[in-house]
Amino acid sequence: MSKKEVETTGHSWDGIEELNNPLPRWWLLVWYACILWGIAYTVAMPAWPGIKSATAGVLGWSTRAEVAEKIASFEEMNAAVNAELAAADVTMIKPGSDVHSYGVNMGAAVFRANCSQCHGSGAAGNFGYPNLLDNDWLWGGTIDEVAYTIQHGVRNETDEARYSEMPKFGADELLTDEEIDQAVAFAMSLSDPEGDGTNLVGGTYDVELAAAGAEVFEYNCASCHGEDGTGDIYQGAPDLTDAIWLYGGDHDTVYDTVFNARFGVMPAWGQRLTQAEVNAAALYVHQLGGGQ
Repeated sequence: MSKKEVETTGHSWDGIEELNNPLPRWWLLVWYACILWGIAYTVAMPAWPGIKSATAGVLGWSTRAEVAEKIASFEEMNAAVNAELAAADVTMIKPGSDVHSYGVNMGAAVFRANCSQCHGSGAAGNFGYPNLLDNDWLWGGTIDEVAYTIQHGVRNETDEARYSEMPKFGADELLTDEEIDQAVAFAMSLSDPEGDGTNLVGGTYDVELAAAGAEVFEYNCASCHGEDGTGDIYQGAPDLTDAIWLYGGDHDTVYDTVFNARFGVMPAWGQRLTQAEVNAAALYVHQLGGGQ
């Protein structure tokens, strides 16, 4: 008996014909098993997307529920220390204690999730957002003052927020353009110990204008920034004699500040975080080295 020849598929390339061999039985079985497994999976597990949600699956499994369960388990484990941290007077928490160590680690996570977007991942600040590593702190840099600022925020809509507002000397026509130029030059001269027309941050100004601006500053700015320009942290008025200028110390930037004023806002984190998280964030920020 002659061996049955395999038929071809009818395809031919350069005289080479393709044989129509059947697929291996093991391969077909695996393929059919995969199809059955896929059908079973889409029935049992969340799979098919809809307009607002996906099919839940008969097993009701959910990644969100699994994460929530893990979070709840950790919260249960840390409930006692969280309660102690929330009830504690932050000024009385001793560095090196278990509560302090836990709070600093917890505060680091709180900071990364809620504060680093403005103050930077290393807390060194950004344009318009204060550096938390130095000692130039409006509203006070002690641990309890830091905790209050985090709790209630700055210039937001809550009654307890830290609040100050600089007049818009130009936009509201409180000063003439000439007076603004004079005030700007004098303000820049306050951070120029040499008096040579270049301040500590490299901004240049007109020395003659600065001399004329002393009177403008005295009548319009000294009530907040002080006669010597060293500021008043409890009014939210920054020190104009140092090299730390939140929005920049060059002429154009200072002019814009005097003309339009600044009004930075910080959320009242006490409305979004637990008391333990607020206290933890204060501990973390304060131990970075800035403040008092």
